[in-house]
Amino acid sequence: MKRSIVAIALYAILTSSASAQTLGASMAYFDDNFLTSLREAMTARAQEVGASIQFEDAQGDVGKQLSQLQNFIAQGVDAIVMNPVDTSATPRMTKLATEAGIPLVYVNRQPEEQLPEGVIYVGSDENVSGKLQAEEIARLLNNEGKIVIMMGELATNAATLRTEGVEKVAAQHEGMEIVEKQTANWQRNEAIDLMNNWLVSGIEMDAIASNNDEMAIGAIIALQQAGRDPKELVIAGVDATPDGLAEVARGNLDVTVFQDARGQGRAVVDSSVSLINGEPVDTYVMVPFELVTPENYKEFLDR
Repeated sequence: MKRSIVAIALYAILTSSASAQTLGASMAYFDDNFLTSLREAMTARAQEVGASIQFEDAQGDVGKQLSQLQNFIAQGVDAIVMNPVDTSATPRMTKLATEAGIPLVYVNRQPEEQLPEGVIYVGSDENVSGKLQAEEIARLLNNEGKIVIMMGELATNAATLRTEGVEKVAAQHEGMEIVEKQTANWQRNEAIDLMNNWLVSGIEMDAIASNNDEMAIGAIIALQQAGRDPKELVIAGVDATPDGLAEVARGNLDVTVFQDARGQGRAVVDSSVSLINGEPVDTYVMVPFELVTPENYKEFLDR
């Protein structure tokens, strides 16, 4: 009897392991705060549903990311998740995955192409984030002031759409003007350098609209290093990362826009599993953005 029980238990373990769904995920960067939160959320959800997930760091290299995708195909993973370095490179990725018959889920950085069957996008509507950010900036400035924009990587549609959102709102107010916009590639250190350049050049500004919290924090640091109080300006970010919320608490960051890393991470894994099982999934799975201000930021500390 004992031998039978052991044999049954061993068979169950082996069967479970063999049937566990495997996901291969390539992230544009491992050292980006928001993408780290997204990766952690995907890992947690995969554990909850009994799937395994293998992460690779593309380190901002399109060629490396394509190679990682090809490796996932060669390994025979059940589904592939891509957080693309460059959204203009996704047609090649889509072609490789569809030809291999492997479900493909893009996350957080939306491809510009029309997605075929078996390929979906999970993220948030970037047309909304810049608009929410800019409307709050306009309110705080009483619809008058000079704005500089810190842009993310120009190869990503998030940078383009967030910037366009700010520009469209500014254009609705005669007293608001965009005086500078340059990229700092989503990076805190690059934003410090960019802000220093603007300060040295004598650029007059009343507000900083940053495409993400990391660059907004870089601007705050640069201002402090230059002996200026960040509270003199309206500073806005996107993502509501823990570091961003800490700056809201300090009074340095006036507004950010919550991008739900946990919600996106859960949706990525759930959508991947559904695709593997042949279940219907919407081509675009959108997780809403939410405005974060000093009045409500505490609601987002544990999210």
